[in-house]
Amino acid sequence: MDSVKLGSTGINVSPIGIGLSEIGQVKLEVSEVSSILNTAIDGGINFLDTAACYGGSEELIGKTVSHRRDEFTLATKCGHTNCLCGTIGEKCTHQSIKLQNPDWSGQTISDSIERSLKRLQTDYIDLVQLHSCDINTLENSDVIDALIKAKESGKTRFIGYSGDNDNALWAVQSGQFDTLQTSFNIVDQNARNKLLPEAESRNMGVIVKRPIANGVWARAQVPRRGFPTTYAEEYFDRAKAIASLGPLKEVDDPIKLAMGFTFAHPEVDTAIIGTTNPKHILSNISMMNEGLSISDENINTLVKRFNELGENWNQLT
Repeated sequence: MDSVKLGSTGINVSPIGIGLSEIGQVKLEVSEVSSILNTAIDGGINFLDTAACYGGSEELIGKTVSHRRDEFTLATKCGHTNCLCGTIGEKCTHQSIKLQNPDWSGQTISDSIERSLKRLQTDYIDLVQLHSCDINTLENSDVIDALIKAKESGKTRFIGYSGDNDNALWAVQSGQFDTLQTSFNIVDQNARNKLLPEAESRNMGVIVKRPIANGVWARAQVPRRGFPTTYAEEYFDRAKAIASLGPLKEVDDPIKLAMGFTFAHPEVDTAIIGTTNPKHILSNISMMNEGLSISDENINTLVKRFNELGENWNQLT
């Protein structure tokens, strides 16, 4: 795959990255995770995105591909202390990040970064992102100061914000972050109205999460994943509503359509797709290498339908 610049960071990243929440939430053998990550890297994916709260994800990355550290850009997230599996502290089977300080304190962020470095078995992280905090937290200078200190000390090369809606817009307009990670896809389009253009105008790196909308397009039922999600059902309902207005022309693969829609927007630098199936990784790489052409007619139709139906469809966090 051809690489692209991640905003003004100067980092060259593959246009598709891999989201690694699932490998930390479902029960996989280390050998299985090794196959997933090495398949991605061997295929040209060089952007790996995880988080401190993604169960055992960071540890598994460290165990399986830390020896290939110079071959990929490593991004993680920090800020809150509970695992996505929904349990807290010692009850968490993923050994979640039960820290001594509360969520969204500067000390928690500093401690989380230190622990991430150990888990990931690396001396530095390329990108540390605040993980979906609100404006009140962003206005707490202690939080952003902790990230800046980590950057100044070389523990992370760049700092970013991961989130949506007004919180993300505040982060972008603050001018304090190098990158933005936000939701954007066929059924979650609000970012294109202001958020993506604002980020591009500041030459921020733009990372899109959920670019294929959880694979809901043209599905007969909600795709099930290995752990609870808060958005799959909503995405599925939106997709049904949009599709009910009539078929799109010449659509042979719904995943290719979804990826094509996301990458038709030039603000997008890289889009992370999560999976535990190496075959899906190879298929995504193949689609990208072959080209994700989507007709202007289909793009305009999808935008028009979202505008008609999505008055109350905010970005899902």
